[in-house]
Amino acid sequence: MYLSVVMDVRTRKIIGLSMKDRLTQALTMEALMQALKREKPDGRLIHHSDRCKLYASYAYQELLSRYGIKSSMSRRGNCYDNAHIESFFGTLKTELVHGERYRTRQEARLSIFEYVEVFYNRIRKHSALGYRSPEQYERALNET
Repeated sequence: MYLSVVMDVRTRKIIGLSMKDRLTQALTMEALMQALKREKPDGRLIHHSDRCKLYASYAYQELLSRYGIKSSMSRRGNCYDNAHIESFFGTLKTELVHGERYRTRQEARLSIFEYVEVFYNRIRKHSALGYRSPEQYERALNET
């Protein structure tokens, strides 16, 4: 199973998530569309990613452009542009996936969705956010 996520780097909140049985353009496009619908960007955003062909594709780049989002891809062999997502995937694997034995793909989907939407975004504390969850940090930003 493949997972694509879009993260708001400022809050560390996962705002787009898609899971598929195959690595296809639909996987990344769905995660991006979910993020766009959820956050309604104002066009002053930068989308960081690696050089995966799905992120570099014409369709994906066209969608970013349509919303006024600048694409930033790291150089080959350089992981820094995508470090936040790589860290998230490491956390997801360490805290959830490696300790589970999923019997079905649906069971895995539900478990990962619950981890992201219930635990990671709302409860899990991040040192980079002053030991607040992404949602707590986002609320604090909106109050100022």
